[in-house]
Amino acid sequence: MSIKRTLLTSVVGLALATGIASADGHATTITIATVNNGDMVRMQGLTDAFNEAHPDITLEWVVLEENVLRQNLTTDISTGGGAYDVMTIGTYEVPIWGKNGWLVSLSDGMADDWNADDLLPAIAGGLTVDGELYAAPFYGESSMVMYRTDLMEAAGLEMPDAPTWDFIREAAAAMTDRDNDINGICARGKAGWGENMAFLTAMSNSFGARWFDEDWNAQFDSPEWAATIDFYLGMMNESGPAGAANNGFNENLTLFQQGKCGMWIDATVAASFVTGADSTVADKVGFALAPDNGLGKRGNWLWAWSLAIPTSSQKQDAAKTFISWATGPGYTELVAANEGWANVPPGTRTSLYENQAYLDAAPFAQMTLDSILSADPTNPTVQPVPYTGIQFVAIPEFAGIATQTGQQFSDALAGNQTAAEALANSQALTTEEMEAAGY
Repeated sequence: MSIKRTLLTSVVGLALATGIASADGHATTITIATVNNGDMVRMQGLTDAFNEAHPDITLEWVVLEENVLRQNLTTDISTGGGAYDVMTIGTYEVPIWGKNGWLVSLSDGMADDWNADDLLPAIAGGLTVDGELYAAPFYGESSMVMYRTDLMEAAGLEMPDAPTWDFIREAAAAMTDRDNDINGICARGKAGWGENMAFLTAMSNSFGARWFDEDWNAQFDSPEWAATIDFYLGMMNESGPAGAANNGFNENLTLFQQGKCGMWIDATVAASFVTGADSTVADKVGFALAPDNGLGKRGNWLWAWSLAIPTSSQKQDAAKTFISWATGPGYTELVAANEGWANVPPGTRTSLYENQAYLDAAPFAQMTLDSILSADPTNPTVQPVPYTGIQFVAIPEFAGIATQTGQQFSDALAGNQTAAEALANSQALTTEEMEAAGY
């Protein structure tokens, strides 16, 4: 999942104080746990504006790699540890944690100009439980195909707006040039429920696969999952980069920016980075919807990195003040003024996609919106399922199970076991965990 515009590539534990004490020297310090991606790095760089407006609130940052962040926050909130006042969490955690009473409702107490009605319904719906909003989206995303227009033309092919998986594999093979270190396709192989399993679960939906049948029986022994994994491994072995089993979002972003990927299927939020100043191919990038197999489902997901307040926080008012600032329309204008409209956090507010300045600056805007609006977490698969979620299953057990299955498929990509072995192991461990959980 999750998506995730990553600039840093290693685990970082960073405590960065950015605040000004109030006149009486008693500033309120709030601790913010966040993911090490480009948008959050940018947010830290812009907090002088927050400090000027709120000199009575000091910000302390803890910045972690995605998998580490998730583990850290899950442990803290489930035990009531109280280490953080603001948590960066996603569309998977919010409904579960909100239902458990672990998060503070944001349906009231936000700044007057924050405007909850402006949030895209598809994004806000995933952060709402029983009519209460439990997290504010910092950016929203789906997934799509990002591709090199020059390499596609050189291969004699034209990317459809809505490609099939067969076309993607054909194009990947045609664009691969090992002599010049160009890989036709880059896709996630790094183990993790929000890394390779986000990609593979969304992909499997378009192949007609599902995690569970209507009686919660694991389905990794189905022909649809076998077709998914066989196709994925075949495509990646033919046209993917060396060491792909170690590549997550940030590694593939770097490869694409360096001109080493013909195509990359990943989070829509990456679009401004592959077309930005750090990309050597910025003027040669096109966009298309995530692929399908003609079964009525595309391989795209729905996600939002969001800011939430744990009920264990003793500084909830200050936390709401910060979240109002970081996820409000004023912050969008601040980023636009400092970094340009193409770099504002996407996918959260209707007004952004009605803003002509943004539409003119961001050639990926419409494709991003179309991808978000086409994702339906309440009806994610071809066959009926008892769960919601597109690239995840919205049950507490999923994170642990998918972490284990992610390792199985990463091992298969690395050549340490066959696809059949990875599927059999995934079926066995998923069945065991679900039976232990009482399903």
